[in-house]
Amino acid sequence: MDFNLKKLTSDAGVFFTRAVQFTEERLGSAEKTELDAHLENLIARADCTKNWTEKIFRQTEVLLQPNPIDHTGARIEEFFYEKLDKKIPSRTTNGELLGQYMLDAAKDFGPGTPYGSTLITVGEYQSRLGGAEREFLQTSAINFLTPLRNFLEGDWRTISKERRLLENRRLDLDICKARVKKAKQAEAKAAAEPDFQETRPRNYVLSASASALWSEEVDKAEQELRVAQTEFDRQAEVTRLLLEGISSTHVNHLRCLHEFVEAQATYYAQCHQYMQDLQKELSSANSDTYPNSFASNANPSTSATCPSPVSSATLPGVSPPCLASTSTPGIARDPSGPLKILDVQQPSTGHRKAKVLYDYDAHDTSELSLLADELITVYTVPGMDPDWLVGERGNQKGKVPVTYLELLS
Repeated sequence: MDFNLKKLTSDAGVFFTRAVQFTEERLGSAEKTELDAHLENLIARADCTKNWTEKIFRQTEVLLQPNPIDHTGARIEEFFYEKLDKKIPSRTTNGELLGQYMLDAAKDFGPGTPYGSTLITVGEYQSRLGGAEREFLQTSAINFLTPLRNFLEGDWRTISKERRLLENRRLDLDICKARVKKAKQAEAKAAAEPDFQETRPRNYVLSASASALWSEEVDKAEQELRVAQTEFDRQAEVTRLLLEGISSTHVNHLRCLHEFVEAQATYYAQCHQYMQDLQKELSSANSDTYPNSFASNANPSTSATCPSPVSSATLPGVSPPCLASTSTPGIARDPSGPLKILDVQQPSTGHRKAKVLYDYDAHDTSELSLLADELITVYTVPGMDPDWLVGERGNQKGKVPVTYLELLS
């Protein structure tokens, strides 16, 4: 391999000289050329823009893809597609995957069963939610993440490169200033020496020759200084123009931010509409079998867990928990013993079906134990406590608390 040894040596010398100048500036033993206030403000603004853009970009990635390193290897796949300069294929979202699982489960459970048909309905809406999410992710990536990434990986790299070049030009300028200063000091010293050595002609000639040499050195250093100053001014102007472009970057990112918010609003509106439609469809599908199911679930007094009531036959005068505090005399009870509910005759009219909401254990023989989700027949009789009904399950009969039931018909 052909090496340019002269150029390599020259570059190494320049690097070493700049390193010495930089170190002396840090130690305070060398002067440093300060940039003008306008350029300093532009640099500070650019640094602020870069830092916050990077943070917003990373956090938006987390928002759109909370767990990029998962079993699908999403981040690795994106890396390879970016390096190959190919379009990243559309990936199935978690919502779409859940919907597919529900649809597959419905096939095994039986689409005609209540559970299977409901799985189909919910699965279809989950797929729609997943599709809306995928569209939101794609729109946000194109309209928001891509411009931010282009700034960080494109414009900012160019700005950083020109700023490094400006810093090198400044170091070269300060090195030339130091050389001129040292050459002038040496020239002045050489010019002053003959005054003290007039009796020695030989030394006078040598001093005059040294003075001429230092004069030439000063001229050479000043010429290098003018060149360094010109290069520094040119690079400062280039850097200034690039940094002033940060204002255009802000305008572009502002437009992208509006588009990101619009995509979010559209996505959440779609999700809200899908969930409303799903609730209506589920309510309509179950209205024939469970007409009051959604109404009862919306009522906090029945949806909350209710403690098992204590039988009024066990504690006379104390109304059961979760029931009304007022009570009327029971069903022809004998004060000396529990109510014989088996002696109560079912009326010819007024009996209804009821769904049991919670498990209930009978406290005595006058009550009927209940299991959640079972269907029983209930009715009331004149003079009975309004918080209790008579329930029947086959040949079993007994009192049941109203708060544990959902009346169906």
